Amino acid sequence: MRLVLLGVGLIGGSLLLALRRAGAVARIVAWDPDPAALETARARGMIDHASRDVEDAVRGGDMVVLGAPPMACEELLPPVAAALNGGAVLTDVCSVKEALVRCGRQVLAAALPRFVPGHPIAGTEHSGVAAADAGLFCGCRVVLTPLPETDPEARRRVASLWRAAGAAEVIEMEPGRHDALLAATSHLPHMLAYTLVDELVSRHGGETVSRLAAGGLRGFTRVASSNPRLWAEICLANRGHIAASLESFGERLQGLAAAVRAGDRERLHEFFRRAKDLRDSGLA
Repeated sequence: MRLVLLGVGLIGGSLLLALRRAGAVARIVAWDPDPAALETARARGMIDHASRDVEDAVRGGDMVVLGAPPMACEELLPPVAAALNGGAVLTDVCSVKEALVRCGRQVLAAALPRFVPGHPIAGTEHSGVAAADAGLFCGCRVVLTPLPETDPEARRRVASLWRAAGAAEVIEMEPGRHDALLAATSHLPHMLAYTLVDELVSRHGGETVSRLAAGGLRGFTRVASSNPRLWAEICLANRGHIAASLESFGERLQGLAAAVRAGDRERLHEFFRRAKDLRDSGLA
């Protein structure tokens, strides 16, 4: 299989390393707007050829993976559609699906049935191809959000790609449901981590907080070390669902503040007990 990766970052680079390790690809071509990223990918043995032109990279590919941030992937779709060969399958790794699907419907034309949006539920607080790890997807879950008209063989090929990379389970759901769930389970925790760090440092000073930070705080705020530009883009791409999650959480936080202010021991105990039981039942 000839694989094309457009956007060589943590997720895309890790996918290349995993597929190399599995012997699942014969040739890998990559494009990225950053020459340094391509050079790093070449130095790490991820790619066979680096292209500075999107259409040139896509031509001849059997599988094309969009590895760029959400809005950049939308910008890549027109040149991809122009160069995609008749049998090639197109997929992506973005954590926001609805906007990309809408764009795909507008520009992919005859290639639309071979578009299989995807999202591996994996990652770290690090970014860039230098942080890529061949084991990143081992045991993870991958979500595919195929369209009603998506070709079954295209779905099978993308699912097989992720299993070869180490995924333990490949599931399917509607793009809107994916975006609502990811807003709650991934995007909201990132927003909370960023906000907590900003609140603590603004109120108490960075040096004081750092000196007194215990493992719980460091663990909770780990994802606040993630790429700020990427997360600003994710917020814009999934703003409706993220705003709804933030508003709902804010209401619960106000309720907790009221219980603390009132010294309501029973309400606090019940709140903590319920959350503990939910988490201990297998939430994480």
